[in-house]
Amino acid sequence: MRVSRSASACSLPRVARLSSYVPLHTQIRNVRHSTAAQFASVAPSPTSAPRSVPPPPRRLTERPAIPTPAIELRPKAFELFHYETPFKLHLGGILPHFDVAYETWGTLNERKDNVILLTTGLSASPHAKSHLGNRMDGWWEKFIGPGLPVDTSKYFVICTNVLGGCFGSTGPSSIDPIASEIANKAVRYGVNFPMVTIWDMVRAQFRLLDHLGIKRVHSVVGSSMGGMQSLAAAALYPDRVDRIISISAAARTHPYSIALRHVQRQVLMNDPGWQGGNYYDTDQFPSNGLSMARQIGTITYRSGPEWEVRFGRKRANTKFERNFKPDFMIETYLMHQGKKWQGQYDPNSLLYISRAMDMFDMADRPLRDPNDASALQDPIASNQRLLDFETEDPLLLDEKTQTDYLHTHYLTNGMSTIQCPVLVIGVKSDFLIPSWQQKEIATCLKAAGNAQVTHFELDGVFGHDTFLLDFANVGTAVKGHLDIDLKHPVPGEWHI
Repeated sequence: MRVSRSASACSLPRVARLSSYVPLHTQIRNVRHSTAAQFASVAPSPTSAPRSVPPPPRRLTERPAIPTPAIELRPKAFELFHYETPFKLHLGGILPHFDVAYETWGTLNERKDNVILLTTGLSASPHAKSHLGNRMDGWWEKFIGPGLPVDTSKYFVICTNVLGGCFGSTGPSSIDPIASEIANKAVRYGVNFPMVTIWDMVRAQFRLLDHLGIKRVHSVVGSSMGGMQSLAAAALYPDRVDRIISISAAARTHPYSIALRHVQRQVLMNDPGWQGGNYYDTDQFPSNGLSMARQIGTITYRSGPEWEVRFGRKRANTKFERNFKPDFMIETYLMHQGKKWQGQYDPNSLLYISRAMDMFDMADRPLRDPNDASALQDPIASNQRLLDFETEDPLLLDEKTQTDYLHTHYLTNGMSTIQCPVLVIGVKSDFLIPSWQQKEIATCLKAAGNAQVTHFELDGVFGHDTFLLDFANVGTAVKGHLDIDLKHPVPGEWHI
């Protein structure tokens, strides 16, 4: 059957034209915007064979509309907790208010008792594990997830950026509300930020837990400075912490560690770009000082035996002329680490957080919360008092600064409130926080009456960074302590 051009203008089956009248211009418009499937859905004429109608050609400029999801529905890179009440700090400073950035993994159960608070080291962000809001690998990527040592099919994991940090929490780079009001413009804290301690960091984290309605945590897990925080959390909140894990940490900072961080701070502050800490919103930045501080830190985080195997005396390029530029591979590695950090970390945060590590001493555990008005009125409980110690020996008068095993009763007293199961892990090749300091933690905890202390000493070559790299040994120990039945603890001392 031949169809004339005029008759094919709408190209609709005859039954459709007879059953209901549709104006011609409407039919043409429908044809142009219909698909072949829509034409096939029209019933064919009972008196003639159905006619095949090809879909109209799509214009080159036409593109299918793709709905854009609303911004508020996209996963967040991190959550932000805002504490509006003035917050008194351990050394006397006050923050008018503060923010704590945090990330979570897993599901909080109905009882809210499956929580693991993951505490961080000096330079770590709250991004410990990748998620939909941030798909980059986290700093403990291989340890967190379903079936992994920190099992997110069982536990709800919270990791925060510490007070004084630069990954979302209030720190030196944050806006100072009081100075801004006086200047009538936004002014950052800089070095006017009050001194913070490990105790302040932990109290801020527990304000977050209060906000989330979490009364108890299954465990506090931390490495390096994070291990200091886990000890502090169990000491400050013994009725809210079921168990802790402290890896490559110290109950009090050794002078050698203080000396290393002192040099880091000095090279940073001697960079002209530091400008007395007021480099924000200027065209100068202490890039060289920050790079050098990071290079020094990298040396303390790893070990000579590892670098002997990894780098040896290999040159970066044997064709290079011998001069004072980086020549050996270990030198170029350090330069890379320093340069990589220049755009990732705030120099002032390094100053404040490293000083907080220097000041940490469990013998100086605060007996009261400066923010708890009722506690300030109560007398110190007898079990909170430091033991009296009398001596005429001038070498022992300032014994709180000693680090041998003969004079640790102040340290023991400071950790006496920690009676929950404790896992302590040290590494023989760690010279930033030597393994004897983890043994000191375990010894003092046991001396304070804690019968649920397990101490592992690992024999690896990765130094202080072992907690990031030794998945087999660290991961197995962590998983065992998190999953162990509290009714059947297995305390002891182990060497791996």
